[in-house]
Amino acid sequence: MALTVAVQMDPIQAIRIAGDTTFALLLEAQARGHDLLFYTPDRLSMQGQVVTARVEPLRVQDVEGAHATLGAMQRVDLADVDVVLMRQDPPFDMAYITATHMLERIHPRTLVVNNPAEVRNAPEKLFVLDFPQLMPPTLITRDKAEIEAFRAEHGAIVMKPLHGHGGAAVFRVLPEDANFGSMFDLFSVTFREPWVVQRFLPKITEGDKRIILVDGEPLGAINRVPALNDIRSNMVRGGAAAASDFTERERDICATIGPELRRRGLILVGIDVIDGNLTEINVTSPTGIRAIKRLGGPDLAVSVWDAIEGRLSASV
Repeated sequence: MALTVAVQMDPIQAIRIAGDTTFALLLEAQARGHDLLFYTPDRLSMQGQVVTARVEPLRVQDVEGAHATLGAMQRVDLADVDVVLMRQDPPFDMAYITATHMLERIHPRTLVVNNPAEVRNAPEKLFVLDFPQLMPPTLITRDKAEIEAFRAEHGAIVMKPLHGHGGAAVFRVLPEDANFGSMFDLFSVTFREPWVVQRFLPKITEGDKRIILVDGEPLGAINRVPALNDIRSNMVRGGAAAASDFTERERDICATIGPELRRRGLILVGIDVIDGNLTEINVTSPTGIRAIKRLGGPDLAVSVWDAIEGRLSASV
């Protein structure tokens, strides 16, 4: 069954296809005979209950620099397409939230992946707090006294912005750290929302595992090891990826959260696990599919499209 698939993403000409999960999903969709339409979030509009986008027909090929061919711009009612992939990168700001409200008007008649209402209701560093038994001690605050009390109890901590992404502005604060006051002042003037404060996990030096779950099932993983003299394992920050299997603890984590992911319609999810501790549940634009395949793992784009097509068939 050929589908019409619209992808809402950042400018496709600028992506690095070797590691881009959205591109992997587009390649697989095209291989299945689906028609692709591309648009950026700023081309999304709503008038009354009608949600439209100015789209360009899209063809893709796995050739860096010549990976996307776009056709003539046209305006489409997104209620008339079969699937919308909501794949723009964070920041998870009011523009992002507004896009979820607009796409919620067409879902599930048009299947939006991931469910836009649940993306909005599951901020990645807050949703994870639904599972405190799986996490390191974590505090959400911008209150200096609360942070100081947390440090006194747990020693070294990590501070990061609540809606940050890609490892930006992640700091380790030592138990006796003369920089803490200045760091607090910097966060205070830079971020309006509360911050995430977590007990530092020393075994981050051994890796931060990204596990991809499709419809609640863990299907692939990579271990991302930070660069020397860095605590951030994100590959955009110099982290090195290696193939990885699941530990028994990681399987337990996935078994615990999987049913809730399915219930919420979060088809493609990436979780981060450090030394058996769940630290984030990524639902906005999770990555890792191409790295998993490159390192000898399964092609999870196939699994994602199997899940999407299964949802559509069940709704008929």
